[in-house]
Amino acid sequence: MTIHDLNQMPPDELKAALFNCCGSVKWVDKMMSWFPMEELVELLDMAEAEWYKCTPGDWREAFSHHPKIGDTASLQKKFAATAEWVQDEQSGVNTANEQTLNALTEANKKYEQQFGYIFIISATGKSAEEMLSILEQRLNNTPEEEIRIAADEQNKITLIRIQKLMQ
Repeated sequence: MTIHDLNQMPPDELKAALFNCCGSVKWVDKMMSWFPMEELVELLDMAEAEWYKCTPGDWREAFSHHPKIGDTASLQKKFAATAEWVQDEQSGVNTANEQTLNALTEANKKYEQQFGYIFIISATGKSAEEMLSILEQRLNNTPEEEIRIAADEQNKITLIRIQKLMQ
């Protein structure tokens, strides 16, 4: 897809495409006001700028549109629209042993209980062991620190997904 193709999409289709990149209604609405775009770099710059204008509530909404790391069962059911992207992003869990997957499941539960939302990480290129280590380290953060880190990770995911959308 090209920027021209994106610019020519009917508004409902464009909203849906953007929502697949970032599951925050407010972010999508903010992005819609920037169209038409001239080039990909402008789209990426605006996506990041508008993301950081969103509130922590908007961020948590976006987080809720991701499966938990390693939760492949929910991919096909709840996250069908982005399942292919997520499988690629979380491919590091495909080769993980059962012990690592169980540890991820338990750490995910602890994280969600502690912070009130799922663990968000830009998983592209990371092994399950690396994601588990990062998750365990992030459990030591304060809620204020963690929401900013999670927002940064969501921003990375959004930018990657926009680039995938444009391929």
